[in-house]
Amino acid sequence: MEDDFYASIKLISGEEIFAKVSASEENNKIVLLVSDPIVLIEVKTRNGFAYKVEPWMKTTHDDIFVIDMKNVMTMTETDDLEIISIHQKYVNQRQKERYNSEFGINYFKLTKEMGYISDINEAKKILEKIYKDF
Repeated sequence: MEDDFYASIKLISGEEIFAKVSASEENNKIVLLVSDPIVLIEVKTRNGFAYKVEPWMKTTHDDIFVIDMKNVMTMTETDDLEIISIHQKYVNQRQKERYNSEFGINYFKLTKEMGYISDINEAKKILEKIYKDF
């Protein structure tokens, strides 16, 4: 049918999602293939407003969902670069987390607030210095 596009979708359930969308015709009915749908929650900050991003479906790792058009109240294509950028950052972060969890890689940098004191080499140097000075 048509190329992929970014859209805000209001479902008849009242949910509002944002996703990369592709329309498809199956068995004489139109369905939407939505990729990495998110829910954007507007949060008031000191500097104005920001968006909190949450996955639409929280209990699955799937990234593509099929929505029958009969469940769509309205849909609007968007070219808002800020919202598209938020979605792309979410998708990239989610892919990075999946990749790292698959291969057991911990990519989070530990901080002192988390209890990090030093790495093994730094601790070894400090202890050797203390031992030699004693």
